[in-house]
Amino acid sequence: MSVESLALIAGGVLSLLFSYIPGLNASFAGLGSEVKRLIMAGLLFLVAASVYGLSCAGVGASFGIDVQCTQEGLLGLINVFVLAVIANQGAYAITPKVKAVRG
Repeated sequence: MSVESLALIAGGVLSLLFSYIPGLNASFAGLGSEVKRLIMAGLLFLVAASVYGLSCAGVGASFGIDVQCTQEGLLGLINVFVLAVIANQGAYAITPKVKAVRG
């Protein structure tokens, strides 16, 4: 599986977690749309930064991370981060809202 595919899946899964975990979904639904976007983007950024950090620490390969600790690797990771944010926002927009969030 490619890094891009994993990023798209991670963005979608994060969105589903915030849509369906009881308690978390209701409190998240009460936030403004800008705050929601920032929280999601921030969490995805933390994941991307952790991936790059593990790669630069020399332990990324142990976790199956195929990102090089170079400028090219960083630029590729930024591209993947953007894809993950797009997948995340799209998935959250089309996810049906559970009763606790709607009512």
